[in-house]
Amino acid sequence: MSRLKTIYNEEIVDAMIKKFGYKNIMEVPKLDKIVINMGVGEAKENAKVLESAVKDLEIISGQKAVITKAKKSIANFKIREGMSIGCKVTLRGEKMYNFLDRLVNLALPRVRDFRGVNPNSFDGRGNYSLGIKEQLIFPEIEYDKIDKVRGMDVIFVTTAKTDEEARELLRLFNMPFAK
Repeated sequence: MSRLKTIYNEEIVDAMIKKFGYKNIMEVPKLDKIVINMGVGEAKENAKVLESAVKDLEIISGQKAVITKAKKSIANFKIREGMSIGCKVTLRGEKMYNFLDRLVNLALPRVRDFRGVNPNSFDGRGNYSLGIKEQLIFPEIEYDKIDKVRGMDVIFVTTAKTDEEARELLRLFNMPFAK
């Protein structure tokens, strides 16, 4: 069992109950899943680009990536419905906590000029999204093996009802929010 999962069970639950005054332990918000999404616009011209993006995402997450397809045709972007244009991974349970631990303690401190993540990127329903500009911040990615620097979106889906509850939950997971 990962270190974060064991910490979550005691310290985080106690801190959340103390701050928000929950009557029942089941009211305490928890991290439901983490979705990592990588949009690959160049995939419409070159299919190899998508393959390398999928490979990078699988190395980072430790799980098989799913290729995402376009829902609609967009003439301006030269995209037809059903075209492969990205990849994503949904992490739950043990892998989710391991990824969160690596993201907070290893990857984010390696970002250039890092002053913390944006505390305003909540969606109003207790979910948080974080944009990462390059996959090189993860120690698993070898600098020599990448063909192009790609970004990704990391979405933290929680069971929190408000943004304030979700912000506190992520803060207790050591998410480095900017002041």
